[in-house]
Amino acid sequence: MPIAGKLILDIRNGDYDPVFRVLYGPKPEQIAAQRQRYTEAIYQFEATYESGRELELFSVPGRTEIGGNHTDHNHGIVLAAAVNLDIIAVVAKNAENIARVRSQGFPGLDTVDLSQLQPVIEESGRSAGLIRGVAAGIAQRGGVVGGFDAYTTSNVLPGSGLSSSAAFEVCMGAVLNGLYNHNRFSPVQLGLIGQGAENNFFGKPSGLMDQTACAVGSAITIDLKDPRNPVVEKLPFDLAKAGFALVITDTRGNHANLTGDYAAIRREMESVAGYFGKNVLRELPQDDLMKALPQVRAAEGDRAVLRALHFYAECDRVKAMARAITRGDMEVFLQKVVECGHSSFEYNQNAYSPGSPEQQDLPVALALSQTVLNGRGAWRLQGGGFAGTIQAFVPDDLLDDYRAALENVFGEGACHVLWVRGTGCTQVSADNPFER
Repeated sequence: MPIAGKLILDIRNGDYDPVFRVLYGPKPEQIAAQRQRYTEAIYQFEATYESGRELELFSVPGRTEIGGNHTDHNHGIVLAAAVNLDIIAVVAKNAENIARVRSQGFPGLDTVDLSQLQPVIEESGRSAGLIRGVAAGIAQRGGVVGGFDAYTTSNVLPGSGLSSSAAFEVCMGAVLNGLYNHNRFSPVQLGLIGQGAENNFFGKPSGLMDQTACAVGSAITIDLKDPRNPVVEKLPFDLAKAGFALVITDTRGNHANLTGDYAAIRREMESVAGYFGKNVLRELPQDDLMKALPQVRAAEGDRAVLRALHFYAECDRVKAMARAITRGDMEVFLQKVVECGHSSFEYNQNAYSPGSPEQQDLPVALALSQTVLNGRGAWRLQGGGFAGTIQAFVPDDLLDDYRAALENVFGEGACHVLWVRGTGCTQVSADNPFER
């Protein structure tokens, strides 16, 4: 890769336009925005670190969950898609075995000594823990770990429900994969490495859906029966051709202090499995639960039982949604999306935090969506829930009305009209744009 000046010149001269067209869309204004974004990131790298070095560029998309809400951590089946919002990184090697990462919008510089790859208590909940955890995952799989300096900028906003943390994890994995490992690790492996970092170094008990969707790209189903070897299938998903837009609405709720709520879902599902001597619900036949339902209610509580019932029904819905997408049956697909949303709200109970019942941003957004779209589109909460974003599939002729209704309540710019990105984690170059 060239040094900064040559790289900026190449971007401004349009050498990277074919790459940007695939990653961000064909409109001239979209391409122009990415030219500016990438050149500004390069300038910021040069302002932060020693200049005149050979640079590499990386891009990792955010993701939107379409079905399988909170099934991944119990080895279920999920449907997700990469979107056209992403994190990009400008990176150069260093010879110090230290990772330094400055992220736009965040204070300070994360500095991680890569000679120490055990969890650090003080890094729990911090991006430094994710960097260290990703490096540890690379090393544990026989990969090479080495120092690098990086500047990142992301429009996958924290708390947006588009998996900003997973995109960051996969980005750090892609950096080490590209700089030191000749891209030997597959996207699915990078997803597993990112999950391990989030679970063991960051301290969040996430499943594997977020990282896999960000790493692989496109619309995909992920069967996590064996989470060490997830089965990933890409799907043909052209919403524009069907006359629909994918809209993510940021209700601008606060994700802070919700880790306990997220963790309780996994813990309660696993408590139901544990009643039968199983580790996760995927190991437990639903018939066994139904036969012993009175005893399980008494032992584990009704909320745990309802969340388990959500798990089984949600996995079945994902299969039905994938079949509908494959045969182009939007009517059935939309019906299943609405069913997913009701199940998350009513049975999985992650539409709002039980500790703050007066704050119900997601239910308000869902109610508005139903008012505008009833009988025409579909709506559901997505991701972890409790706060953040909802997802809607909106007919093109209702898009303006839908945005007006939601932004009247949640503010201008709350609605994001997205499309599915076909490429996952990417080492960006003009001559070979989609090498991992």
